[in-house]
Amino acid sequence: MNLPADLKYTKDHEWIRVEGGNFAVVGITDFAQGELGEIVYVEVETDGESLEKEAVFGTIEAVKTTSDLFMPVSGKIIEVNSEITENGGDDPTLVNSDPYNAGWIIKIEMSDLSELNELLDSSAYSELVG
Repeated sequence: MNLPADLKYTKDHEWIRVEGGNFAVVGITDFAQGELGEIVYVEVETDGESLEKEAVFGTIEAVKTTSDLFMPVSGKIIEVNSEITENGGDDPTLVNSDPYNAGWIIKIEMSDLSELNELLDSSAYSELVG
């Protein structure tokens, strides 16, 4: 299982990568995409909205199930990855093939950087998913 050490993780299987200042990229973990199976649809209707930590920002649909996507920290959604959505490149399988790079889901402007300290590092997340 691929768990980059430079990311922070949530118990709900999202990852966050700080891109400098208050900006960060969010997606789902390699473990999560493996559990879901083939991703067929990603929906984010909260673009431009400010949401609290752990609020639902969208859904991800696989052949077998649909799951909510949760904010790892509080912030404003400033961009949705158009390559994975129906309105853009329409290739949600990028979440399966490259969950930490091309398969990112949203970019956010964080409103409370201290919330990053509450997230899991790669070793703690690895223990969580066993």
